[in-house]
Order: sequence, then C-alpha cells, then structure tokens
Amino acid sequence: MSSWAMLVHWNGMKGAKSRSVFGLAALVLAAASTPHGWNDPAYFDGRRFHQPEPLTAGFQDWAKRTATLRRGPWRDFTDTPPGPAPPACVTDGRLRVTFVNHSTFLIQMDGVNILTDPTWSKRSVAVVGVRRRRPPGLLFEDLPPIDAVLVSHNHHEHMDLPTLARLEAAWGPVIYTGLGNARFLRRNGIAGARDLDWWQTAQVAPGVTVIAVPARHMSGRGLFDRDRTLWCGFVVSGRSGSVYFAGDTGWGSHFAAIAAAFPDLRLALLPIGSFKPVWYMREQHIGPEDAVQAHRILGAATSVPMHFGTFPSAQDGEFEPTDKLRDALSRAPDVAPHFVALDNGDSLEVPALARAPEAPGGP
Repeated sequence: MSSWAMLVHWNGMKGAKSRSVFGLAALVLAAASTPHGWNDPAYFDGRRFHQPEPLTAGFQDWAKRTATLRRGPWRDFTDTPPGPAPPACVTDGRLRVTFVNHSTFLIQMDGVNILTDPTWSKRSVAVVGVRRRRPPGLLFEDLPPIDAVLVSHNHHEHMDLPTLARLEAAWGPVIYTGLGNARFLRRNGIAGARDLDWWQTAQVAPGVTVIAVPARHMSGRGLFDRDRTLWCGFVVSGRSGSVYFAGDTGWGSHFAAIAAAFPDLRLALLPIGSFKPVWYMREQHIGPEDAVQAHRILGAATSVPMHFGTFPSAQDGEFEPTDKLRDALSRAPDVAPHFVALDNGDSLEVPALARAPEAPGGP
C-alpha cells in the first residue's frame, strides 16, 4: 500500500477512538517523499490518473443528473464596476487577497504577487462556452506585476488560455500546474509552465514556496481526455504565513492531510458553488456546508469562499451558494467570525495569526 493510500485508509478506519496528529503528519511526510504521479502505477496507468478516493458517480448518474437538470435563476449579466487597483506589492508580514471572480484571486505577500486560476475571458470556451454573468473584479490593466500563476486543473474556466497568454506576454510568470499540463500549455504557445506532483514543492521567490496538494476532482477539456492530466490544490508558504487554495475539489480526507502538513494556515480559499444536486456533485464540488466543515478541519485562521456568481455550471442559482453559506455560518458561531465572503473586486487584509504569549523569563 502506498503512503497516500495508507493515509486514506487510516483516515477512514471505523471504530478508531483516537487519532494521533503526529502519526498523520508522519504519513503526510512519507507521502511527500514518494511521487503520486508518473512513477506510481497505482495512480497513473500510462494514460490516466487515478485518485485514492475515486469518484463513484458513473454514466447512469450523469445521465440522470443531466435529464433532471433544473438550474436556479441567474441574472443575464450584472455590469458591476471593477475594484480599485491593488498596490504594487505588500511586505512586512502583510497578507492581502483580492477576489477577482470565480476561482481567480490575487494573493499578495512577502513582496510576491500570485494569481490563481486566472480568467478574464467572456466565455469559458470561445464562442460556445458558458458565458460569464459578471465582469472580472479587477481590470487586467490594473494588475501589479505577476510573479507566479497557480492553475489547479485544465477545465476551461480554470485554465483560460487567452488569459494565460496575456499574462505571459505582460510579465512572463511561472505557471505552476498539475502533471501533464505544462506540455499542453507549451503546445498552445504558453511556454512558462511547470508541472508539479501532489506534495511537490517549488520556490517562487526567496523565502516563498508553492506546494501542490491533493484535491478530489478530475480533469479534461474534451470528450476523450478525461483524467489525462493531474488536478490539485496549492499551498503558498512564506514568512507571512501559509495560504491554501483548494482549486476545485469534492469532499475527502485530503483536508485532514493538508491540515496536518500545514498546521498554521493563515488563509484558506474554499469553493462553495456548483454543488447541486448534492447527491451527484459532492464528490467533485463541495458546497457551503462542506466548506464550513473544511474550515474546521483545516484549522485556518481565516477562510474566503470562491467559485460562485460568475459561470452558471450546475443546478445552483446565482445566489444559492452565498445564501446557503450565510445560513450555515448562522449555525456555526465558532466559524462565522473567521469566514469572510468577498464581492467581485473586494480585497481583504488578512489578520495575522494569533501568537501564543511568551513564557515568563523567556528571551
């Protein structure tokens, strides 16, 4: 059994009365030392990736979901003004995050500017794709110089080729993404991409690293390329703390694994949309109630929701994710003060982590 499979099995054991955080951390470190991808036939069979907690919904479930699809209401288009231009960079322990739209954030910390799943296009796919219902919350021209881009997987509204090409032409940032995606991007004229396996680390700048972490999702841009490339989330770590960007993910034991590997998360960016019907979507897209529980498991100091209000792609209506998040937080007084919903273009100066008082007589 591989290190990651051991971790999943250990998380799922029934009747366990206590679970050692140190034991979990040891398994995570073991997983970090053994690639999940190309070199492990249990997870890559030469054509497709297979995750430790497979999606159980099959073709019949998809057909049932498609036949009964009744999407909640969405406005045709809401033309909201963009937010103010962000600063060129932030330093001195500050952590600033701006919600652009969908799963696109500008993360600013330790003098570094990072974009997640950037999309400024009008449609998820040119001409025929799902049309956005709100403009981006920042003008592309107002972006500060971008040092790195995180692309969680190759679905069109997360890997937006026109936006990635604009970013490369403007600043030439390194694009970090899951295994197999760099080659695809190079074939499409975008040269600055680097593949990462789950638990693999890369240095963005001195003192700032990005780590690809597991997600429970899938990949594919067409009819015949399902799971040919790897999907992931990311953790950015620096002197100012650690930020978890979940990408697209369903519910799974990876939240506990990430919490064990990064016990002092300052910020978690968690999806809440595309969650209906729950019986079909929960394995691949967590919803508002799961996001609240994920916040608890992760132990993040602050969480911010994403993946709502831009592209209608499931049964939930435009305001259902945020309305249900508000309801869930009203029943979770321990989480509510730490879960901050941002509108398009809004920015948050993320509070610093609380520090334990020094022992009397300490240095």
